[in-house]
This record gives sequence, C-alpha cells and structure tokens, in this order.
Amino acid sequence: MMDRTVAQPASPTAGRRGRAWIEPVLDNLVWLILLVVLAIFSLAIPGFFQTGIFTNILEQSTFVGVLAVGLSLVIIAGQMDLSIESTMALAAMITALLFGTAGAGLGWTLDPPWLVVPVTLVGAILVGCVVGLVNAVLVVRFKINAFIVTLAGFIALRGAVVASSGGRSVFGLPAEIRAVSTSNLFGIPVPGLILIAVFVVFGFILRKTPFGRHLTMIGGNPQAPFRAGIKVDRLVMIAFVLAGGLAAFAGWLLAARTAGATANLGFGMLFQTFAAVVIGGVSLKGGVGGLSGVFAGVLLLAAIQTAINVMGMPPHYTQVIQGVLVLVAVLLDTLKTSIRKRYL
Repeated sequence: MMDRTVAQPASPTAGRRGRAWIEPVLDNLVWLILLVVLAIFSLAIPGFFQTGIFTNILEQSTFVGVLAVGLSLVIIAGQMDLSIESTMALAAMITALLFGTAGAGLGWTLDPPWLVVPVTLVGAILVGCVVGLVNAVLVVRFKINAFIVTLAGFIALRGAVVASSGGRSVFGLPAEIRAVSTSNLFGIPVPGLILIAVFVVFGFILRKTPFGRHLTMIGGNPQAPFRAGIKVDRLVMIAFVLAGGLAAFAGWLLAARTAGATANLGFGMLFQTFAAVVIGGVSLKGGVGGLSGVFAGVLLLAAIQTAINVMGMPPHYTQVIQGVLVLVAVLLDTLKTSIRKRYL
C-alpha cells in the first residue's frame, strides 16, 4: 500500500507572521523613498550632505507642512478644503496690516512689546477658525459639496486679501514677531521645531484619541459611525475648523518669515500641500492615511526643491517633478490598496 503524505493547511499564525512585515512597509514606503532620494542627492550633488542643507530642508517645509496637517484631517474625514491657501494669506495680511509699519500697515503697538506675539498669533488663528467654521456649516448643515464651498472660499478670500491691502505690500512687523522665524534652538531653526511639534501633537491626536479614530472611521464609511452613535457632523465640523486654524497659523509664521505680507503671499502652496498629502499616503477617498507619511512627503518635496536650487536649475523643474510625484503617489496608493486586499 502506497504511503500518502497529506498536506497540512498552513498555520494561521504562520500566515500572520508572513504578512507581518507588509503593513509597516506599506505605511512607511514614503520614508524609504525619502531616504533613497537623500542618499542619491548626497552622492550626486557636491556639498549637499551637510547639516546646514538638512536644517534648511526642515525649515523650508514649515509652511506647507502646517497646511498639510490641516488638509490631511479634512481629507481623512472624507471631505475637501481648497480654501487653506487663501486662509493662510488672509491671516498673514490681517496681521501685517494691523502691526506693520511700512506700506499699508497701521503700525499698532502693544505695551509691553512681547505681547504682540501671543496677541497676533491668537488673532490669526481665530480668523482661520472662523473661516473653517463657515466652511463647515455650509458643508455639514446646508449639505453643499465641500469642493464647491472651499473653491468659492479660495477665490473670495484671495480677493479679500487684495482688497484689504489695496494690492500693496505691507512690511515692518515688530522684531518680536520676526524673531520667531530667525531664532535657533539647539542649532535647529525654531520654525522647524514648530513643524515637528505640530506633527507630533496632531499625529498623537489622530492615532491615539477617540476623535482621531472616529475621524478615520467617518472617512472610511460615514454610515457605520453614525449608526454606532458617533456624532459625525460635529467631528467633520471640528476637522474643518482645525484646518482653518492651522492654515492661519501657517500664515502667521509666513508673515513672521517675510516680516510682512503681499497680495500674492503663498500663491501656489495649495498644490504643493496636496502633493505632500497624496505622496504621504493619505487617500483622497478618505479614511486612509497618517501624518507620519505626510511629514515624509513634505520633507521629500522640500528636499527636491533644495537640490534643484543647489544645482542652479530653473525653478520650474520643481513643478514638473512634483507633478510626476503626485501621479506616482496615486499609482502607489492603488497598488497598496490591492496589496492590502490580497494579503491583509
């Protein structure tokens, strides 16, 4: 009688072990790409591999990075916000108009002088939160498509920036505000440290708090959280308000960097922000993504722009590369979705 060996089914535990590496690789793919790109730049471009270049990349990432955090929250919730760039410009212009001393600035002063930093910062963030609240009410309460609402906001707010300044530039912000963008701590520019803090705080909120987990659930399937008793409308509104507040915060930081504001301040940053968010793994369908990948996406774009500047290439090459990266990111997102469905 022939001896037959019966194949044993694979152990579920072994299968889980075999798949355990897939999820971390998918979640951190953009970090691997960033490391490869930095290694290539360091080998190919003389003088690129130095501390000054890397701190400059971090500092240059500040404004797009803060915008990207707010946009990520809204997209993860399954919504869209095109108004963040104009919100940023409006907050910067209001700050410059009130406290700038050159151009159209009114030259307000506060006593003691250091009060100008918290007062202008809080005021700018409140402006952004109001814009976010208006967007939220129109989207959530009046059920108007978020793309249309925020596109209208993008156009109207940019017009408000031009109208409020008469198209003129405003400069001469107090030294206390400018110091925020020019100071260093432990050899790292303060704006870079602020960027890291923003990502850490909101990354923790998104991953470790009920608000963050529910926001992700809403983006994936808004009906399921609603049936579970989660206040979907309230969380979506909070996401819009946070996006507006963060956009205004980015505007305040940009005003501190330039010591004022212009009518076209931050023009084009919306597209850079979208590129960073998509490259960072946040799905435009909602419910997928995290801020760790977005941080890497922001650094990747800043590294490419810095490399182009160091090589002395025309700046429009940056836009070409960013466009290609967005297409690659979308393809990678599709590929990762297929891998997750098959193996996870």
